[in-house]
Amino acid sequence: MLNNVGATDRLIRVLFGSVLLYLGLGLYGGSTLGIVLTVMAIIALLSGLFGSCILYSLLGINTSKTS
Repeated sequence: MLNNVGATDRLIRVLFGSVLLYLGLGLYGGSTLGIVLTVMAIIALLSGLFGSCILYSLLGINTSKTS
């Protein structure tokens, strides 16, 4: 798997994903908005944890110092 997400970008994704997960499961749980926020949170958390982003690959973006 290609690592194309840098350390700062990964940290931002994990923090953003955590906030979205809180909103999706906590505040808007059981609603359509809650489901959408939870799915977005899972995508952000996984890309932050694994250091790979499919959209970055398609656009040719690499924020990682090691390629």
